[in-house]
Amino acid sequence: MEYDIDKIVSDMDFHSNSFKNVGNLMLTNREISVLDRYKIDYSKCGNLKQLLFEIESVISDMEIVDEELELVSDSISERDYYQNTNK
Repeated sequence: MEYDIDKIVSDMDFHSNSFKNVGNLMLTNREISVLDRYKIDYSKCGNLKQLLFEIESVISDMEIVDEELELVSDSISERDYYQNTNK
């Protein structure tokens, strides 16, 4: 079986998972898009823990939790753990 490598590469989304500096935070373009959709002001957060608090506040007010917002929360939580836990 042969694969069209050019087609596969052109279909890949490299932009969504690219990191962007936002103040003191490093967020992916996908995370920024989801946070913007829920009007979570990440620019006022000085660190990932503050951002997680803002996200959890929005999630706790939702009747049905959006899976995408929960995935963003999990991703940021994991990043915060690895960046800020003494090893």
